[in-house]
Amino acid sequence: MSPRATKTRTVTPRRVRLLVATRKGLWTLTSEATRRTWKLVGPQFLGHIVHHAMLDSRDGRTLLTAARTGHLGPTVFRSTDAGRSWKEAVKPPAFTPDSGRVVDHTFWLTPGHPSQPGTWWAGTSPQGLFRSADGGVTWDGVAGFNAHPQRKAWCGGDQDGTPDGPKLHSILVDPRDPLHMYIGMSSGGVFESVDGGADWHPLNQGVRADFQPNPDLEYGHDPHCVRFAGGNPDRLYQQNHCGIFRLDRPATRWQDIGTGMPRSVGYVGFPMVAHPYDEDTAWVFPMDGTAVWPRVSSGGKPAAYRTRDGGGTWKRQADGMPKTQAWWTVKRQAMTHDFFPTVGVYFGTTSGEVWGSRDEGRTWKCLAAHLPHIYSVTLA
Repeated sequence: MSPRATKTRTVTPRRVRLLVATRKGLWTLTSEATRRTWKLVGPQFLGHIVHHAMLDSRDGRTLLTAARTGHLGPTVFRSTDAGRSWKEAVKPPAFTPDSGRVVDHTFWLTPGHPSQPGTWWAGTSPQGLFRSADGGVTWDGVAGFNAHPQRKAWCGGDQDGTPDGPKLHSILVDPRDPLHMYIGMSSGGVFESVDGGADWHPLNQGVRADFQPNPDLEYGHDPHCVRFAGGNPDRLYQQNHCGIFRLDRPATRWQDIGTGMPRSVGYVGFPMVAHPYDEDTAWVFPMDGTAVWPRVSSGGKPAAYRTRDGGGTWKRQADGMPKTQAWWTVKRQAMTHDFFPTVGVYFGTTSGEVWGSRDEGRTWKCLAAHLPHIYSVTLA
């Protein structure tokens, strides 16, 4: 077990920069340490669907962008100068010709362990896991997952009905051990590897699958986003299609922590954000999960919800947001935090707005508007 997380603070950063990936390109939002005024720059990759953009925190310069382009198809772009110039991957993620599967788009990017500079992981639609050992220039499939004899059963076959296509996401590398990893799959569930991806096993006990005839399944679940708790990689938070859950290792059974959400709002959403310094604090952004699944803010009244006790209770945080007639939602990669002593929280909406809070969600301000549909907001 790792040491328990504390509420200690780090040195105040000099500025904050956000990467905003959209259906029509990539933008950046930058502010100085006050986080009061923001500058929007872009677009890059105009017209391309950008699913995810990530900074390599190990060097602070390398950026990778997962894009689906009109003429190149699904690919990855790489920048080694903080986004001033980009080159396409020489060999982007692709299934082997004999697999009978084709990558529709690369959906998720995760830098590798600090002890493995240049290593990156990628998740695709349909569900595939890929690894790069050269900073994103070339990618190879991870046979331990892609060719696993149970892969097709785990994923529900190759004709998954997930809207916008099935996805492998939430690739988590244990900061203490590069061989210890987790992945999330929509659909499929959460899976764990202890040998660097050579083999995987389901980790879904306690998670409900209300859309299945048997809601208590070993696999076949629909996690939307999975995160490590801040400072404690032995705790995982999960926003699921059927609830909000927490797992404290070495236990293997998830706890349902969504029951404290207001019944009128529910526990359905896409993103999950964990406080970087406090393992008991996390945010979700619920959407309407009623029978028709409109996938918009419940009642047209958007709000984030924060827990400060590991999911025991949740508090609505909407000061500054529209009070009514705001029918957007927030996708799973489109909510993030910074590392200021008082943590900033940010999210992007399906209607092209970026919102931010510099006081841990107590008050919110619109930082940018009129962008295309936002897929991800990440810290750079």
